[in-house]
Amino acid sequence: MTPDSAEPDAPEPAAVDEPTRVPLALEDWATVIIMALLAGITFANVLVRYFTDASFAWTEEVSVFLMILLVLVGTAAAVARDRHIRIEFLLERGSAARRRRLQQLGAAVLLLLFGLIAGLSLRVVWDDYRFGETSPGIGVPQWWYSIWLPFVSLAIALRALGLLIRRSRRGPDGA
Repeated sequence: MTPDSAEPDAPEPAAVDEPTRVPLALEDWATVIIMALLAGITFANVLVRYFTDASFAWTEEVSVFLMILLVLVGTAAAVARDRHIRIEFLLERGSAARRRRLQQLGAAVLLLLFGLIAGLSLRVVWDDYRFGETSPGIGVPQWWYSIWLPFVSLAIALRALGLLIRRSRRGPDGA
């Protein structure tokens, strides 16, 4: 609320999520679950180390995997919300048509990049499975960790496609 009025301030236009076909709550809940898992296993490891002077061997490896997964899920959310990294100096200069073209270009590049990552990471998963690679810490099959990369990369690519479609439907004035 502002000091001069009894009405609450309206949210900034950029703070409101655009409607999407796939609800953004999907990434939000995945983030909550991953963060809860990270906090839980880290806390359990701290308790075990405090009371027994030993630690769970698997927690570091699983924590690294969960942090990578968290970054990828966060990337999907950032792309869907059009909050991905970019050079604002270039985006905010010029006409509305130029901003729209730059937004389309950014979404298209994201689509291409994560589409390539999804496709190429399938080969990594197949190689991990075919050659029987195991994780360095606890010796589980490496493909248990790498199988998520193609799926999450595809999700990011699809979010970029949705962003590209939404930016292409906008008029030249950005509305």
